[in-house]
Amino acid sequence: MRSIGEVARDSGLTVSALRFYDAAGVLVPARVDPVTGYRRYTDDQVASARLVAGLRRVGLPVAEIAQAVRAEPAVVHRLLDTQLRRLADGLADARREVSRIRALVPVDESTAATRIVLDRTGLAAAVDAVRFAVGTDPELPALTGVLFDVGDTGVRLVATDRHRLAVATADGAVHGPTVRTLLPLAAVDRLSRLLTDPDVETDAVRLTLTTSGLHADVAGRELHVTALPDDFPDYHVLLPRAGEHGPTRRVTVDADWLAGALRAGGPTLTLEYAGAPLPVTVLGMGTGDGLRLLGPDDPHHADDLRVGVNGAYLLDALDAAGGSRLVLELDSPVTPLAIRRPNDEGAFSILMPIRL
Repeated sequence: MRSIGEVARDSGLTVSALRFYDAAGVLVPARVDPVTGYRRYTDDQVASARLVAGLRRVGLPVAEIAQAVRAEPAVVHRLLDTQLRRLADGLADARREVSRIRALVPVDESTAATRIVLDRTGLAAAVDAVRFAVGTDPELPALTGVLFDVGDTGVRLVATDRHRLAVATADGAVHGPTVRTLLPLAAVDRLSRLLTDPDVETDAVRLTLTTSGLHADVAGRELHVTALPDDFPDYHVLLPRAGEHGPTRRVTVDADWLAGALRAGGPTLTLEYAGAPLPVTVLGMGTGDGLRLLGPDDPHHADDLRVGVNGAYLLDALDAAGGSRLVLELDSPVTPLAIRRPNDEGAFSILMPIRL
């Protein structure tokens, strides 16, 4: 039998922590002297104490630590996976909050600028992948541009008009703090023309970003852009999640077939919206888990998965994604539809569903 001091030394937990986990029922000593109150532990409990110490260091809640101590290894691994997702989400939230705080604090932009070197073709492709989703409503000026959201390994481009959202990433070498810069669409178009100019003989583009604007340098050809003063909405809540909370179905489709069917105008279901008829493209599952377009006369069961979307928006998303094979992620009739390229988690668009 080991004393509480010995277990503390061998496990990395303090004596007070061992007392706490005893009182919480997480790690109860094998024996407590009825006269002195001294706690005694078995050799096997040292391994449990080490597990508790590790789980404590990664921030696992006490209730889940108690579960892990008594659980099979597979359960412990699932608890760890869940905690890793929590930590990743927390880090993303913290970065967003830091960006918001930076925007509130006056800074010397000469020292706060973030510099990033990107592949010119990759950035041009990212711009093309999101441009279609930029809003045009003057009542929503924050949606009339493209957000350049710079992280540790590159930049994420985001655009939305409330009905659809497009995201694309370009990896690069980042020097400086994370920064979010909202650029007007006209300036993004000028940047696109610079990136795709056939007379430019370089593979690299150098961007310098602050919250107030962007400077681009492509082989000595420069572009200065003043950022929009509006706050882009928090788009992270709409991002598709992978793993156990991922979509119900991931369907690989022939993009040319689907685009051709949409351009041909059918089939559609007509609903009434704001007093006017609204044609709705309805996606459903066919034989062999294949996608099919449903018309008003197609039979269906109550438990069939049917997702209604704006067909023109879906066609825009297909054209922006490019490629002959695309993946559609369908979850439920009231969950956004995601469209992405196979094996490219960094570029996708989502469409808001239309209630059928």
